[in-house]
Amino acid sequence: MQLKHLRTLLSPQDGAAKVTCMAWSQNNAKFAVCTVDRVVLLYDEHGERRDKFSTKPADMKYGRKSYMVKGMAFSPDSTKIAIGQTDNIIYVYKIGEDWGDKKVICNKFIQTSAVTCLQWPAEHIIVFGLAEGKVRLANTKTNKSSTIYGTDSYVVSLTTNCSGKGILSGHADGTIVRYFFDDEGSGESQGKLVNHPCPPYALAWATNSIVAAGCDRRIVAYGKEGHVLQTFDYSRDPQEREFTTAAASPGGQSVVLGSYDRLRVLNWSPRRSIWEEAKPKEIANLYTVTALAWKRDGSRLCAGTLCGGVEQFDCCLRRSIYKNKFELTYVGPSQVIVKNLSSGTRVVLKSHYGYEVEEVKILGKERYLVAHTSDTLLLGDLNTNRLSEVAWQGSGGNEKYFFENENVCMIFNAGELTLVEYGSNDTLGSVRTEFMNPHLISVRINERRQRGIEDNKKLAYLIDIKTIAIVDLIGGYNIGTISHESRVDWLELNETGHKLLFRDRKLRLHLYDIEGCSKTMILNFCSYVQWVPGSDVLVAQNRNSLCVWYNIEAPERVTMSSIRGEVIGLERGGGKTEVMVTEGVTTVAYTLDEGLIEFGTAIDDGNYTRATAFLETLEMTPETEAMWKTLSKLALEARQLHIAERCFSALGHVAKARFLHKTNEIADQVSREYGGEGTDFYQVRARLAMLEKNYKLAEMIFLEQNAVEEAMDMYQELHRWDECIAVAQAKGHPALEKLRRGYYQWLMDTQQEERAGELQESQGDGLAAISLYLKAGLPAKAARLVLTREELLANTELVEHITAALIKGELYERAGDLFEKIRNPQQALECYCKGNAFMKAVELARLAFPVEVVRLEEAWGDHLVQQKQLDAAINHYIEARCSIKAIEAALGARQWKKAIYILDLQDQNTASKYYPRVAQHYASLQEYEIAEELYIKGDRTKDAIDMYTQAGRWEQAHKLAMKCMRPEDVSVLYITQAQEMEKQGKYREAERLYVTVEEPDLAITMFKKHKLYDDMIRLVGKHHPDLLSDTHLHLGKELEAEGRLQEAEYHYLEAQEWKATVNMYRSNGLWEEAYRVAKAHGSTNAHKHVAYLWAKSLGGESAVRLLNKLGLLEAAIDHAADNCSFEFAFELSRLALKHKTPEIHLRYAMYLEDEGKFEEAEAEFIRAGKPKEAVLMFVHNQDWEAAQRVAEAHDPDSVAEVLVGQARGALEEKDFQKAEGLLLRAQRPGLALNFYKEAGLWSDALRICKDYVPGQLEALQEEYEREATKKGARGMEGLVEQARQWEQAGEYSRAVDCYLKVRDSGSSSLMEKCWMKAAELAIKFLPPQRSLEVVRAVGPQLTGIRKYSAAAELYLNLDLVKEAIDAFIEGEEWNKAKRVAKELDPRYEDYVDERYKEFLKNQGKVDSLVGVDVVAALDLYVEQGQWDKCIETATKQNYKILHKYVALYATHLIREGDCGQALALYVQHGAPANPQNFNIYKRIFTDMVSSPGTNSAEAYHNWADLRDVLFNLCENLVKSSEANSPAHEEFETMLLIAHYYATRSAAQSVKQLETVAAQLSVSLLRHTQLLPADKAFYEAGIATKAVGWENMAFIFLNRFLDLTDAIEEGTLDALDHCDFQDTDIPFEVPLPAKQHVPEAQREEVRDWVLTVSMDQRLEQVLPRDERGAYEASLVAASTGVRALPCLITGYPILRNKIEFKRPGKAANKDNWNKFLMAIKTSHSPVCQDVLKFISQWCGGLPSTSFSFQ
Repeated sequence: MQLKHLRTLLSPQDGAAKVTCMAWSQNNAKFAVCTVDRVVLLYDEHGERRDKFSTKPADMKYGRKSYMVKGMAFSPDSTKIAIGQTDNIIYVYKIGEDWGDKKVICNKFIQTSAVTCLQWPAEHIIVFGLAEGKVRLANTKTNKSSTIYGTDSYVVSLTTNCSGKGILSGHADGTIVRYFFDDEGSGESQGKLVNHPCPPYALAWATNSIVAAGCDRRIVAYGKEGHVLQTFDYSRDPQEREFTTAAASPGGQSVVLGSYDRLRVLNWSPRRSIWEEAKPKEIANLYTVTALAWKRDGSRLCAGTLCGGVEQFDCCLRRSIYKNKFELTYVGPSQVIVKNLSSGTRVVLKSHYGYEVEEVKILGKERYLVAHTSDTLLLGDLNTNRLSEVAWQGSGGNEKYFFENENVCMIFNAGELTLVEYGSNDTLGSVRTEFMNPHLISVRINERRQRGIEDNKKLAYLIDIKTIAIVDLIGGYNIGTISHESRVDWLELNETGHKLLFRDRKLRLHLYDIEGCSKTMILNFCSYVQWVPGSDVLVAQNRNSLCVWYNIEAPERVTMSSIRGEVIGLERGGGKTEVMVTEGVTTVAYTLDEGLIEFGTAIDDGNYTRATAFLETLEMTPETEAMWKTLSKLALEARQLHIAERCFSALGHVAKARFLHKTNEIADQVSREYGGEGTDFYQVRARLAMLEKNYKLAEMIFLEQNAVEEAMDMYQELHRWDECIAVAQAKGHPALEKLRRGYYQWLMDTQQEERAGELQESQGDGLAAISLYLKAGLPAKAARLVLTREELLANTELVEHITAALIKGELYERAGDLFEKIRNPQQALECYCKGNAFMKAVELARLAFPVEVVRLEEAWGDHLVQQKQLDAAINHYIEARCSIKAIEAALGARQWKKAIYILDLQDQNTASKYYPRVAQHYASLQEYEIAEELYIKGDRTKDAIDMYTQAGRWEQAHKLAMKCMRPEDVSVLYITQAQEMEKQGKYREAERLYVTVEEPDLAITMFKKHKLYDDMIRLVGKHHPDLLSDTHLHLGKELEAEGRLQEAEYHYLEAQEWKATVNMYRSNGLWEEAYRVAKAHGSTNAHKHVAYLWAKSLGGESAVRLLNKLGLLEAAIDHAADNCSFEFAFELSRLALKHKTPEIHLRYAMYLEDEGKFEEAEAEFIRAGKPKEAVLMFVHNQDWEAAQRVAEAHDPDSVAEVLVGQARGALEEKDFQKAEGLLLRAQRPGLALNFYKEAGLWSDALRICKDYVPGQLEALQEEYEREATKKGARGMEGLVEQARQWEQAGEYSRAVDCYLKVRDSGSSSLMEKCWMKAAELAIKFLPPQRSLEVVRAVGPQLTGIRKYSAAAELYLNLDLVKEAIDAFIEGEEWNKAKRVAKELDPRYEDYVDERYKEFLKNQGKVDSLVGVDVVAALDLYVEQGQWDKCIETATKQNYKILHKYVALYATHLIREGDCGQALALYVQHGAPANPQNFNIYKRIFTDMVSSPGTNSAEAYHNWADLRDVLFNLCENLVKSSEANSPAHEEFETMLLIAHYYATRSAAQSVKQLETVAAQLSVSLLRHTQLLPADKAFYEAGIATKAVGWENMAFIFLNRFLDLTDAIEEGTLDALDHCDFQDTDIPFEVPLPAKQHVPEAQREEVRDWVLTVSMDQRLEQVLPRDERGAYEASLVAASTGVRALPCLITGYPILRNKIEFKRPGKAANKDNWNKFLMAIKTSHSPVCQDVLKFISQWCGGLPSTSFSFQ
């Protein structure tokens, strides 16, 4: 954050007059300053002073200057200011909301000591510090103050945290104390927090730490629990003074500290979690800063000074303008002020968690703010200033925001919908949905307050395209799911969230009641739907109807009115609601019944009095009635009984109204007597329960109040005696018996004998009950009672009496039960049979009369058949063995499968007559296969065939018939059947039959006979498609003859004979039909032709009227003219289109011209106003005289054309003179020019041009030259001729141009001659500039035709030396070029040489090039790969050049893999000590030691060459600047290795030196950092094994195998070095890139090592010498002394040393003598060569005698 000085609010004075305190109001609108003279100045937010008032002392007797103001703060509502004074008092002044309001003291708090500082963090709570060390709280509501905590030290500073819920006090002893009103869940401690080194006058509580400073000039930042986070020490800065005051930004991200002439700024870095110091604001002569106040939005900081000045600073990190409409001011990392530039309104956007605000966007019609931090999302509504901050994990900016709802923001991200309510810092809800269209989501947030419901937040959305979910956002649970059968395309909740409207793809509108979970389809084809704002009234459009539901509770009641357009919206305001409808281009408003809408709103708001008052004004209609009903129900629920009474009165429910009236009287009386609402009185509640028919509740209410009598009276009044008696019995009422008697008497009086009988029965008096039942004609009840009581059964008379009554009443079954009970089975059976109780009868018969069972079963079956229970009867018939009846029953019951089952059990005769009936059923079900089987079983194959025929399954019928009949019989049968069908008029069936027996022609004949042409055509198309067209034509003619023209038309058209149709209608005078057909089916102009013929047939005015009607008048005139009917055309044009007459005259004239009638044609042309056409006609016929006559008389402009035409004639006759004369008469010299050009008479053309059109002469000349060029040789001759003419005429420039244009590919001599002539003329006669241009043009042309000398001479004529040289070079005349350069301009000699070299190079003439430029020649050899020639040539040059190309050749050979050849090159030419060559030498060495097959006597010469080259190199290195360098040492080592290899190869050729060879192989192991390790160990192992040193061989070969495995694995990490401890064999060696020993040899070694290790006969240890060290090691491990290696074996020399002249070179005497002896005995040339090399290397051989001891 940076501070930028804006303005001075209060100018400083000359002396000390300090600003004691300052404060900004919470709403950022006011700023207060208290000066040293105790006056409070008030400023507005722009820094303008608007008001002031003086403070007053606690007691006036001490005078106005008896105190200082030490603290000042605005109240949270910005309407009051608290002033803390040193005279032990705090005053609270009410300053009002507007400037100039009267200032009054509204609170005062007297204290025991001086107030030192003051804060007002929350409503009614002022916190202040006292000089005695207490921190106290003053409550402006109770006007009392209390101590929060006390200390013994003066309070020097007091501050609050960002939220105002915690305070921090600084004391004179350095103590800082913290106290929380609410720690907001932080868990931070309270009490003494820290002891600062000095009094913390400057104290600020930022978001992440506490900043304190004072007179020690140190700023200390403390952590949340008092530990030091950071210290800024300025005590050594002589410019810095004590820190006097501090202020934290409202966001807590910055702190400003004031001192002398300076403001220091600390900014919190969230990324580094430390305070960073910004550049301090230094202002000279500011003096000490005494007060700081930060504006609540963080945008301004004010500083008060010791001299009474107040300076205002702008605080911002950065500013930006958003879309030229908003200013974004970042006052801190987590705080942004958004200012609307047009309205000036400001919103402070702040992260409560202190996160850095990254990006601010203003979306949704520039009303809504969206900003991101790292972990949260900030949202806000600029209109209502409601801001939210919710936790939000970033998703790469893929969120989509929808702002359609004013209360809530919808955020879509990765298939999830999140809702954030503006003003709330928690997400309202989150659901998974893929449907992002706002029309498929509806959110309602407390949009209409309802009685008894505090919070109402609901969401409806789509789970999938057919499923809607409704969620209660407060509880976060699902309150409804709607599964619909088709796709939903719109949905919306009503404002209370109780109803959901949705529309599907089929435009059906549905209403869903969320509480009742019921769905109703309320409208089809709904194109528009909307809830009326502020109500539950619904408006929708169905085609041309406007549908309004004023009471959505009754969706079947809809008010419809017709409209003529599309509904586009609703407008509500000014006491009316209008539906806006577009009708064409205008918008019409349809007004809704505001009263009905008003009623719905009143109901929703629970204002029933208003609803009643409104309904009083309406007439009674079905809608009004529904509203009264709704109101009555709601009023009863709300206990508003007077309104309910009025509703029932209005509805005509008199009883309810009267009952409620009486209830209201009771309630009113109770209210009068006892006060309160009478509706809670028990009688009122009971009566309301009675009204709802809830008598049990009413009884309970009465009994709760012990009003037993009233409960009993209620039941008696309702004649509910049972309940009344139950109440009396429960309560032990004394009148119980009286009640029972009264009840019995009432039953008897009202002749309710049955009820009386039940009463007696319940009282245990069975006889009396039976008597009453019989009296009531209920013998069945009496029988039931008797059957349950044994004592009554014993009364025979009673039983007889009952049975007689039962039989009389035909209750036979009950009588049978009674008879059975008294053991009278015979009568029981009879009764059961009479009563059709066959089940009981059969059960009884099985026990008492078994013989009767079969008869009874049959009778039971018969009874069931009578009762139409046929399926139940089947089994009884089967039991009774009545098969026929069983079959009949099964068929009657349509139990077909059972019927088939029974039939299959019968004999053939019985079954055969029933099978066809069953078959008919299956045929009706189209189960033809089963039916066929049954017909065949019933021997009715013919019926099966008929069945198939009737079903149209001719193939099956035919197949069945073919099985049973002969083909000819089938054919006869089918044709006969078809003829029968034909007689019955069943032509389709007949057709099927004919077709089945392959007689389609008979069907065709049938259809023709009956004139069913469509069917006839269909069959012809199917069976004789080739005859279809002819048939249509034939039918058309027949129908035409019969006068059936419409049908004839159809057939003609099907035959594609539209002309025949047109002619048919024409011949019948039906022109309209003819026109229609021609237009629909004819060619493009056919209808016009018909119209024309029709009009012609009418003639005169009628024709004109017709053609005008058809819009073809003009076309008809044209048609008449086209058909040469000029009279008709003239007639039509005369009557209707006079302007067409000249056109017809013209066409008539053309017709006459074509007929050769020229005089008549001339007249017509003139009538048509086209005399020119007449002229052209005569010109065409070459009648020049007539043409001239007409032209002169009627068209003077054409005279020239006539003359031109004549001239053309003359030209055709080659009479050029005449033609020229005519054209000149016609003033057309241009045409004459063209004629001469076309005739190729260019000289005449040029003459005419020169005389008559001189302006075109140059262009004509150019054209002539182009033509000449095109014509080739012939043209060229013309050009040359022309040039000569120009030359003779003295026109040299033109002549030169002409000569230059000569291009004759056939004759180069002609071209050369002409060009030379051009150059000659130019040099002689033309100016120097022009002659130079000509020569420069001619020169390249001459070189182009290989005339180099001529070109060069030409150039030399004009001193163009360079061009002349180039011409000679191009002609490869190098000597001439050199001579010209030498003689005329020596500067070009080098140029000629360079070009010559290039030429030789390009030609590949290297041998010639050598003499000119040897390096270029050598490079060319390299390019061509002629290395031998290159080296041979280079050898003749100096040493440096030679070795450059030797190195190049060596590199080439190495790349080609020919290392030996590269070595030979250096053997031949020596190895210079050039550092550039070192890599080549190393590579040759590496390739040599790695190459296979070198471990043999034959390889000696290769090793000797390598040794000699390296020796030569080392000798050269000694003399060079590289002497003793690391490279030199490395090459010396390589030389030693090469010597060992060469010596080993020499030793291998002599048998007695075998051990020497082995020792050399072992010695080479100490150089494995330069050698392939696997190869070295393998060679050492094999050599030692060969000479029998098996211990060593085993260790070396074992190591070799380890190395091969390491190469396979690609790492040496697994190698074990224990065998080579205390040796000079290196451990750290390069891993070989590949195996150097073939697989077969590796396997041999592996086998040997395995065998040896299995035998365990060898000790795995290297042999040691007298030093106790490994015998081949140069270094003794125990002493570290290094021995010299032997030149012959490489082993260390311990004694018997022979030294050589060169230092460091020695040999073991024994080995040396052995080697010399071998040479003497074997005369080996290679050994002699080794000796020779040693002599050369070591500066001569030692003079020692041979010893043979």
